Amino acid sequence: MQNAELARWNERFSAPDYIFGTAPNAFLASKAALFRPGQRALCVADGEGRNSVWLAQQGLEVTAFDISPVGVAKARKLAAERGVRVAHEVASVYEWSWPTRPSFDVAAAIFVQFADPAMRRFLFQRMAASLKPGGLVLIEGYTPRQLEYKTGGPSQIENLYTAELLRSSFPRFEVLELREYEAELEEGSRHAGRSALIDFVARNGREPE
Repeated sequence: MQNAELARWNERFSAPDYIFGTAPNAFLASKAALFRPGQRALCVADGEGRNSVWLAQQGLEVTAFDISPVGVAKARKLAAERGVRVAHEVASVYEWSWPTRPSFDVAAAIFVQFADPAMRRFLFQRMAASLKPGGLVLIEGYTPRQLEYKTGGPSQIENLYTAELLRSSFPRFEVLELREYEAELEEGSRHAGRSALIDFVARNGREPE
């Protein structure tokens, strides 16, 4: 399964353009006031780098990974063009070297909806564990209603997000924003048109160890 997933994303990212664009995700960019220079940020399944590069431009120290070496190469190129440093790494969700202690101030997962329920559970648990006390998790994805629009995202309903799923995935976090809505997306050729979205921002309430 992983080989098939790798081949699929390598093929997608081999397009000459940036298939999700080079501008940051609109939801992530709208939260700029939450970030401070010098914070450590993690971008999971970062693809071609639009979000990790933007966070680096805000002065954050960013680590990002993606399963596709083709996507990561484009991410590194984008970072070089924008004059920022990002630790871009090639790894799957399961293979990446997750920190053994809380290490990040910010963890972002933007449209990581190739993940089936088992992978999603693993991913969200590791993201939560990687955050320092007071650290922020930011997630945007599609809701099940997206299957009506077909303007991006998976065809498997179990890979889509609900408010209860996100809330229950981070039980010890203070929810700062949890919003379902519809909007027009203009994020490259792969995310374009009317979309059913859900945004989630939460703060780690875990006490320091």
